[in-house]
Amino acid sequence: MQSYNLRIYYEDTDAQGVVYYANYLKFFERARTEFLRKAGYQQRALMEEGAIFVVRKVEISLLRPAKLDDEIVIQSSLVKLGKVTFDFKQEAFKEKELLCSGVVQCGCIDADKFSPHVLPVELYSGMKSLLG
Repeated sequence: MQSYNLRIYYEDTDAQGVVYYANYLKFFERARTEFLRKAGYQQRALMEEGAIFVVRKVEISLLRPAKLDDEIVIQSSLVKLGKVTFDFKQEAFKEKELLCSGVVQCGCIDADKFSPHVLPVELYSGMKSLLG
């Protein structure tokens, strides 16, 4: 599991001063990207190999609101790893209070054909070391 800290800014909120629900997906994206850096994932290098990552399914539960100026933590865990697909469990907390949780299913595809692409061996190995 890896933690990613962030502060809620005005641009993240709706007219009521709470985080707009879709912004949790952006927060989760940032946290996943930082998580994958630990596994040796460099977006530019992967693209040069002709592969990209896509989100194929998202399940999200909004439990409590985060508000303007709150500091929150996104916790990310890799919970499933295949040769082409991988899934994350992600949760947003304010202190110890769970605000939002979700499962994000991702895949690796060929950048030109948009067909499945096997994860590069080094990346797969790095991700395997972070599984669980």
